[in-house]
Amino acid sequence: MGISRPPISVFVFFLLSSAHHLSLGDPITCSGIVPLKNRSQMLSISDFGAVGDGTTLNTNAFNAAIDQIRNDKNVSEGSLLYVPRGVYLTQSFNLTSHMTLYLADGAVIKALQDTEKWPLIDPLPSYGRGRERPGQRYISFIHGDSLTDVVITGKNGTIDGAGEPWWNMWRRGTLKFTRPGLIEFNNSTNILISHVVLQNSPFWTLHPVYCSDVVVHHVTILAPTDSPNTDGIDPDSSSNVCIEDSYISTGDDLVAVKSGWDEYGIAYNRPSRDITIRRIIGSTSFAGIAIGSETSGGIQNVTVENITLYNSGIGIHIKTNIGRGGSIQGITVSGVHLEKVRTGIKISGDTGDHPDDKFNISALPVVRGITIKNVWGIKVERAGMVQGLKDAPFTNLCFSNVTFTGTKSSPIWKCSDVVGAAEKVNPTACPELTSTSQQGGSCEYQA
Repeated sequence: MGISRPPISVFVFFLLSSAHHLSLGDPITCSGIVPLKNRSQMLSISDFGAVGDGTTLNTNAFNAAIDQIRNDKNVSEGSLLYVPRGVYLTQSFNLTSHMTLYLADGAVIKALQDTEKWPLIDPLPSYGRGRERPGQRYISFIHGDSLTDVVITGKNGTIDGAGEPWWNMWRRGTLKFTRPGLIEFNNSTNILISHVVLQNSPFWTLHPVYCSDVVVHHVTILAPTDSPNTDGIDPDSSSNVCIEDSYISTGDDLVAVKSGWDEYGIAYNRPSRDITIRRIIGSTSFAGIAIGSETSGGIQNVTVENITLYNSGIGIHIKTNIGRGGSIQGITVSGVHLEKVRTGIKISGDTGDHPDDKFNISALPVVRGITIKNVWGIKVERAGMVQGLKDAPFTNLCFSNVTFTGTKSSPIWKCSDVVGAAEKVNPTACPELTSTSQQGGSCEYQA
């Protein structure tokens, strides 16, 4: 299967939205939390012997260039590593602090398809093991650990994970360890990624974990619709994150906010919070914007707005499970436009697997203070599924100005173990969401 292409109506909406933003002046943005740096030194990867012919292996060149940046203490504002036009084949490599990786127009950094020699690293403590297999995990193609002030940008050059061998190993059940992501930053701050194409990740594409002050804007993320677990952007136990103005079409959730897995995430206790996701367009067989399902450290204060999704499985999906613990609260979603989507909105308490059999069945998630408003969808098969847990109902849910139309008949809602309010919802929401007077049901709730 290929990458899904947007229908004409999506482009029309995008143009109208752009014109609306322009008529009101510059669009609202959070990208200023990590400003683009002017570096005091520029290096070219070509100066370190790199050859962009698509066949020469350039791992040594990238490592040598980054080592020089790391060891040069006389450069006050950091260094820019320039990658000119060409296809630069390389194994995985690590970035360093105070650097900009700049991809020129036509530049491609491409992963070597050699799964046998791929380095291993320890599992994340909030996961307790690799996400797919017990034990260690393969390091991401481009990796950063305990860094600050790192920029990946350019003239829409490409970072290509060449993920097909990894996808096939997953399909055949022959993976020895958890697949590598395309880019991961771990325990890092002041990270900026913009104006690049990220494609064909073996696993999650962009994964900032235990990070703060992260900005992602004007990126394109691509993977075939049938590529397994190729999430677009996954902020994980991270804070002060801004994701804006991007196009994503992958084989799994386009953006998924996470915070650790069952008893390991509960013990690590690092939430994801203060996250903005704005002006995203895309397509996936899974969810456009997701919270979870790994939510054990808690997820708080997430703003999602101006999202356009087409040919997708679920528009907005908030998901957790027994054993997760943690709380999901203060989630506000607004300005969502859907076309040809199986389920418009899904909030579920029975989603996601477990790392092992040691999870505590009494560790129930708390889900409250969810506001979803100004949502419009056409060709929607099911309006919504809102299903909490019997022993931990989801409360303070607000649905306002939500309209879905189906293909042949009116899409329906299905609800259980939830308390909330519904105002101007069409088709009419289920009874659990119709009263604005019941306890915990007011749309005036603020987390």
